[in-house]
Amino acid sequence: MQRVRYKLLAAQQPYLRLLARSWSSTSAVNQEKKHKLYDTHIPISNTERAVLTVGSAFAALANPLRGDMVATLGETTGHLFLTRIRDQMLQSDEGRRILRERPVINTKTINFDKLKEECAPGTFGHAYVSWLKGEGVTPDTRCEVQFVDDEELAYVMNRYRQIHDFFHTLTGLGVTVEEEVALKWFEWVQTGLPMTMLASLFGPLRLTWTERIRLYRDYVPWALQCGASCTPLMNVYYEHNFHKPLDEFRKQLGIILPPSTTSLQ
Repeated sequence: MQRVRYKLLAAQQPYLRLLARSWSSTSAVNQEKKHKLYDTHIPISNTERAVLTVGSAFAALANPLRGDMVATLGETTGHLFLTRIRDQMLQSDEGRRILRERPVINTKTINFDKLKEECAPGTFGHAYVSWLKGEGVTPDTRCEVQFVDDEELAYVMNRYRQIHDFFHTLTGLGVTVEEEVALKWFEWVQTGLPMTMLASLFGPLRLTWTERIRLYRDYVPWALQCGASCTPLMNVYYEHNFHKPLDEFRKQLGIILPPSTTSLQ
């Protein structure tokens, strides 16, 4: 059953198909018996994890903004950093509450039309819903966690993905390649997750020369400074701050706007 599931995953990506052929016999011998730990969990052996890591790394290097491959790489390589994030959350009252209550952010748990009606203009919640609508995105598009072999750490990864759009709202960054790379630098400083490092270092290869100059001149210094000095953002219960004025919330968290967006705010 595990091999069938793995072949289905490999069939979705040429890099994984190539690696699957070379590793198939070894995988059959070294397959470890693991149990499903949560609804979306796909138990895999260490060999299969290695194949997925290498395959997703090649795919992500070819396109650092390829969300599914970056997500897979994050799950197969992020155990140490997810553990650190979880431990950091446990040191905070709000972080512990998040881990205990495990809020989920999607269109089933939040009525976004109602949220915008209830939140006054200028509040965090109003800005968040306006940003989603303006950029044409939704939290429902986030990849489900599959390969993290720890139920609590899987939630931490899921939480990180679901609050990504909150980061956009708070920093004023959009969804252009340049702005997404800038936000990945910010997230790298905040989380240390390997896939944020990959997108930060190789994402600029997809930018024009002018965009790269602006990225390294304006965005990267901001990301390094702001990411290191602001509150650990995984510890923040954003859902309880929707009605708070956006500027006040930014100040509370210690977030300063990037130079290239300051004039637009």
